[in-house]
Amino acid sequence: MTDDLLTRAVSKVIPADLAKAKLASGEKLRIYLGIDPTGTKLHLGHAVPLRKLQAFADSGHHVIFLVGSFTAMIGDPSGRDDERGALTREQVQKNFETYREQASKVLDFKKVEIRYNHEWLQKLTQEELLKIASCFTKQQMDQRDMFERREKEGNPIHLHEMLYPLYVGYDSVMLDVDCEIGGNDQEFNLLAGRTLQKAFGKREKFILTTKLIDGTDGRKMSKTYDNCIYLTDSANDMFGKLMSVNDDLMETYFECCTNVDLSEVKKIVKGNPREAKARLAREIVALYHGADAAEKAEAAFTNVFTGKGIPEDIKEVKVKKGTLLVDVLVKEGLVSSKSEAKRLIEQKGIKVNDVLVESMEEKVTEGVVRVGKRKFLRIAIT
Repeated sequence: MTDDLLTRAVSKVIPADLAKAKLASGEKLRIYLGIDPTGTKLHLGHAVPLRKLQAFADSGHHVIFLVGSFTAMIGDPSGRDDERGALTREQVQKNFETYREQASKVLDFKKVEIRYNHEWLQKLTQEELLKIASCFTKQQMDQRDMFERREKEGNPIHLHEMLYPLYVGYDSVMLDVDCEIGGNDQEFNLLAGRTLQKAFGKREKFILTTKLIDGTDGRKMSKTYDNCIYLTDSANDMFGKLMSVNDDLMETYFECCTNVDLSEVKKIVKGNPREAKARLAREIVALYHGADAAEKAEAAFTNVFTGKGIPEDIKEVKVKKGTLLVDVLVKEGLVSSKSEAKRLIEQKGIKVNDVLVESMEEKVTEGVVRVGKRKFLRIAIT
């Protein structure tokens, strides 16, 4: 089990010798993961470090889920080629309202302590902040890849963004942990905490970074790219999205998002790609919706995409004659905006009763609307 803790879905462990020694000691370690509630929904990419945190909890360690209630207002610059917009305390609180519910799909909160970093960060004095800042150099900050890119491209780097790793590093001091977990794009921030724990005379911690997973289009999973598989997706939507993932990502998804033994994963991905992907989709959907829902989702997918059928449980709405179709699609959430509807129409991605929609001015017709590959709506005219 120790080997899995330090290897499965893991990108780096720094320093590895310290991590192995701490785990071999048999002592109960303090381990935490911090997440800034900068959005309202968690996706499978977020679930990777959450799953690792739960694995440590299941092994008997003291794990902490830290909500970045203060740092979310600054905005983490990690992986950003531009400034992340600052949030108000009210926006952060609103975003967090559903975080616990979503995270509970992965974490057993009976085994997890929840903390909020505004508890100490908003109380920092100028003297304390100067002491923290004295532990770092401008040259260290300049080494961050996203800052290097911005400087070369002539894009601004704001001073408050440079303070971000200092603040999250101070979280480690206040929690006095043996380990911090984060995605591999968080390495700089996690190491800042390691530096500060030493400077403040706390215990020495190791960091563990987890692998990032790409989205349904092969790019980094991100709301910006509209390629996410959300923890709140329905079983059918989740199954369908997973079936669209690139074949070469299956092994990573199995490793990071399922409990399937890695020796079995090797055999699965070497088999028939269609069957392997269906197994992947079943495993993941079962984790978030249950085995029965996974079986039904697979049957629905087969009916729609193999049998060219229509799902049995699609939503039906009653609409007044003469209503614009795109208005209905936006209202019912099949498209996020009229601009997305226009793009899909141009890409021949919207059909009514299997007939392509050619214009934004098309009125509603009674029957079944299909948007893309997985979204359906039955319209009745009143």
